[in-house]
Amino acid sequence: MLYDQIAQNKRKTVYVLIGFVLLMVAIGAAVGYVFFNSAISGLLMATVIAVVYMGLMISQSTSVVMSMNHATEVKSVDDAPELWHVVEDMAIVGQVPMPKVFIIEDASPNAFATGNNPEHAAVAATTGLLNRLNREELEGVMAHEISHVRNYDIRLSTIALALSAAISLLVNIGMNSFWWGGGRRRSNDDREGGGSLEIILMILSVLLVVLGPIAATIAQLALSRNREYLADASAVELTRNPQGLIHALEKISNSEPMERADPSSAALYISNPLKKKTSGLFQTHPPMEDRIARLEAM
Repeated sequence: MLYDQIAQNKRKTVYVLIGFVLLMVAIGAAVGYVFFNSAISGLLMATVIAVVYMGLMISQSTSVVMSMNHATEVKSVDDAPELWHVVEDMAIVGQVPMPKVFIIEDASPNAFATGNNPEHAAVAATTGLLNRLNREELEGVMAHEISHVRNYDIRLSTIALALSAAISLLVNIGMNSFWWGGGRRRSNDDREGGGSLEIILMILSVLLVVLGPIAATIAQLALSRNREYLADASAVELTRNPQGLIHALEKISNSEPMERADPSSAALYISNPLKKKTSGLFQTHPPMEDRIARLEAM
């Protein structure tokens, strides 16, 4: 069952990539049509931005994400022996290569995993996590993060993060061009006798430009919520101890927000580092009480 889910996640990576690329192309055409008077120009711009962002995130995802979250790499076991040994143990049990280990100077307990594949993965823990959790609880959290590595969730998250950022940049370029004079010629042409089809296409393009980034964000957050349940269950398979992760999640959920967490990386963490109360489609994580209830049922 678990290995079927891993295979499904790999296939889902392809589906997500295709979906985001199609959305990127549509928004590119809309931005070009509305702001640059040429859908082709928008498509070319979208292609360049998508390729650059994808190349950057796939090849440098660990360094980029860790830099965004102000994480410092643990170079040797002597720098953080307990964290190092726990990550090493969970990697051995999970049968994945030892990931790079990072620490974030923040009093709020939290952790995340990132990377492109198990061979190029990394995990990060805050100083608050290391100070507040005992070894049993730390094992539960690191087993959760190693499960993200083993289940290929990290690749899925990397792709979603890269393309969401690319879509936001594309829309920002279009809006900036508008304020600096883009799109004005088309408005003049419409007043001189543009047809109803022209007006309809303009309205649809504007709606796509406005709603596209929201759709990308909703898709990214939905993926984040779904992968958390699987990682929780996989963590228990690795530790054979649901109580360790349950107690860890209780401590994490009853903590203060992180001070320097990057908002675009919030979905990567084991719990929302911003502690913002959201509901429905805009939740970065499933409700903590639901996650704990599922673990207690195990």
